[in-house]
Amino acid sequence: MSAKMQYRLTTADLETLLALVRGGTLAIAGERLEVDSSTVFRNLQRIERGIGQTLFERTRSGYLAGDTALELARHAERLESEIEAARSLLQVTPEQVSGQVRITTTDTILHGLVAPVLKLLHDRHPQLRLDLHAGNQPVSLTRRDADIAVRATRKPPEHLIGRHLGPIRVALFAPRKSRVRSLDDAVTGVLPWIAPDDALPDHPSVVWRRKHFPKIVPGYQVDSILSAAEFVSLGLGVALLPLFLAKPRSDLRQVTPEITECTTALWLLAHPESRHLRRISTVLQHLAEHLQLE
Repeated sequence: MSAKMQYRLTTADLETLLALVRGGTLAIAGERLEVDSSTVFRNLQRIERGIGQTLFERTRSGYLAGDTALELARHAERLESEIEAARSLLQVTPEQVSGQVRITTTDTILHGLVAPVLKLLHDRHPQLRLDLHAGNQPVSLTRRDADIAVRATRKPPEHLIGRHLGPIRVALFAPRKSRVRSLDDAVTGVLPWIAPDDALPDHPSVVWRRKHFPKIVPGYQVDSILSAAEFVSLGLGVALLPLFLAKPRSDLRQVTPEITECTTALWLLAHPESRHLRRISTVLQHLAEHLQLE
């Protein structure tokens, strides 16, 4: 009988492998498991000896999961989801939802769309705890760094379950009291342009400007669309901004119609293994019902 058949894999073993697949290093896996990295290392050695094969490739950047480790991690994810689903049945009352839900998005979407609808969610489910991550660098739902992503994209990842919430429309905005009244005024340099060229070089607004007005060099480069809006409000220049963020503001003025080449879509995304968990499905449903683009 082979070592693989003799070894009895435990739930704790699966938790260790899943944490290492998601974290990629002993230290991060240890943080997820609330143990030190040496404990993770010893447990991994024991598992690999028991099944008679190496599950991870050791590299300078961390631990790279092999095919068997990835397959075991998928089983571990299903087990994790079933345990959480079982725990949700023990809620005090059917309408009570508790636990932590991690949401990742950009600062623009967080402040312009998500934050305004969170108070109602809290009033309905005061035992829910929301961990909000705002940044332009994507956070992995596959590694469960977050439970829900609210993202502007034209093509969401195929391995995630998503709901299309509507188009994100974009136009050129200027300070309310500026002399910029049209695109021609903006192009002729009445005010500098504000754009996230270095931080978001592939952003549709950056691509559009470089395509149609390649000679324009932004006077201010910022690291987010929200920062661009704040700079415009201070009278520092003009910027391409989403209508949901800029149109309601009295200190900004729309100077062009919607620029269709810059249009993207707002998506609500979750991992297929976790979207049925009560705490996550509750937040997903709330966001789907209340996020308003127009």
